[in-house]
Amino acid sequence: MDLATLKALKPSEFENAADGYRATAAMADAAKDTVDNQISAGINNQLKGATATAALRELAAVSRNFQYVQTECGLVSTALNGFAFDMASAKRKLEAAIEDARADHCTVHADGSVGYPAGRKPGEEKDTAGGTVTGSAGSDPTADALERQAANIHPNPYYGVAVEYADRIADALREATEADAKWEPKLRALRADDDLVVSNRDWTDVTSDRGGVADAADTYLDSIKPPPKEATPEESAAWWKGLTPEQQADYLAVHPNAIGAMNGLPSDIRDDANRMVLDETRAKYQLDLNTIPKEPVKYTANTNGSYPAAVITPEWRQWNDKYGAKKDRLEGALKGMQAIQDRFDRTGEQGLPEAYLLGFDPTGLGDGRIILANGNPDTADHVGVWVPGTKASLESTRGDLGRAEGLWSTSHQLSPGRSISTILWLDYNAPNSVITEATSGDYAAEGGPRLHEFLEGNRVAQQTADGTPSHTTVLGHSYGSTVVGVAAQTGSWQEPKAADDYVFAGSPGVQADRARDLGIGSEHVWAMSADGMDDWIVREGGRTAGLGDNGIIPTDEEFGANIMKSDAHSHKEFYDEGSLSLANQAAVIAGRYSKVQREQ
Repeated sequence: MDLATLKALKPSEFENAADGYRATAAMADAAKDTVDNQISAGINNQLKGATATAALRELAAVSRNFQYVQTECGLVSTALNGFAFDMASAKRKLEAAIEDARADHCTVHADGSVGYPAGRKPGEEKDTAGGTVTGSAGSDPTADALERQAANIHPNPYYGVAVEYADRIADALREATEADAKWEPKLRALRADDDLVVSNRDWTDVTSDRGGVADAADTYLDSIKPPPKEATPEESAAWWKGLTPEQQADYLAVHPNAIGAMNGLPSDIRDDANRMVLDETRAKYQLDLNTIPKEPVKYTANTNGSYPAAVITPEWRQWNDKYGAKKDRLEGALKGMQAIQDRFDRTGEQGLPEAYLLGFDPTGLGDGRIILANGNPDTADHVGVWVPGTKASLESTRGDLGRAEGLWSTSHQLSPGRSISTILWLDYNAPNSVITEATSGDYAAEGGPRLHEFLEGNRVAQQTADGTPSHTTVLGHSYGSTVVGVAAQTGSWQEPKAADDYVFAGSPGVQADRARDLGIGSEHVWAMSADGMDDWIVREGGRTAGLGDNGIIPTDEEFGANIMKSDAHSHKEFYDEGSLSLANQAAVIAGRYSKVQREQ
């Protein structure tokens, strides 16, 4: 880049363009929310039939398009801010060098060379004529030494300073040229295809675009104060609040994974971040699945005429060895991601509120992690956080999401004038086996502190939103109750309480032998059991394995909890629609304690 171009360049114009793209991203986000939470929700709530189904399908595509526009415009805005930052730095260096040169009676020419006037060193009898020097960019110790030597020898005292200014100008021009060369392909790559379809390939391109922008904008992004390492939810919230809206948007555009997982941040921000990650991940997984060759025929007739009548073909064995595990993994994860999308699409059905994806990682903690809220927990009057038990995973998300929805629907019916939010919290490595893994407290020891930090973040986000924490109930099913018990005992007694009530269904033990050990008073600890053999096995197995201290579990009289009536006949029926078990848990979520039917 030449001197005249850099002098004339106005970084503020690129910053203004970045602001425009940021505003467009915000408008796309608002439009997406309108489509999902008003238009589609209204159709879901009032209309049925083939026409409504077709309209919802088209609206889902429109919503996805807006999500894509929001994501890409956010990256364009960050890229333009990064380019402006780099060019402003180079321009400041150029302007400083020119100003300093003028102050030392030197002249900067249009080609970047520097002219110096006639002058004499002390002791010399006459002036030495002036001249012009051209700078060299970069730092080369040998060249620098030679320049200093030449300046010392040269009889004109202005020669040395002219060389210094010429070098500074050359460095500024080099920096601007390198920035221009760095950013040109990055910005060009952000151009979308000229069509109206956002394909899986488009979403995987977003991931590539983000990597390119993050790499090119490292200097600019380094100028934004990063979040504290190992930050508490309070520290994370303070960091986010301390950023300008522009910095928040740029950090979100480049680091959605980090923002989506950050406890203490507003739920709508985490939701935006995690939806970006979800869409990109789902597209990548689908494209990866599409590359797997078609599965060959598995069985063929046994030509020996002996038992068995059919045998596995060699072609299938070879295919399965190479692709079987990968196909199962991808299909399982895609199944879970589709369940999340279906939940988004169900907003409005029977009054179901908008969903907030507060955590998502398809491979996190082994089986994937998901935190999804029905309704905004930052502003809800009552929040229920439900923790599933053994075998919970991303692949099994559909059933767990349905249970969290059932808790919302029943709680809402019990308290129609109050806002309710129920959250599926699967952010721990749930045991995969009842016998060999669910008898160990290690999974709860790892997950309990994670749940405690989430609850702390939930409280911080509520206080940030309106200054008033909600009434919060934490519910654990099966091994999930063990995780809840550990979470209740995490942290110090001096901390504000993270929950108001604890509810345990089919609990094998909560790593405590008294309800009062959970820090909120035994009157706010609730437990229920089912009369089926499978639930008895879970409870007694936990007692034997020591998941309850001293062999005591929450439904034991000596534990001291409120024992709730239950009509569940098996370990899986605590959340059946219309059941007394579900109604009792919902009554606690809604703070309607008088509605809870207790065992006499």
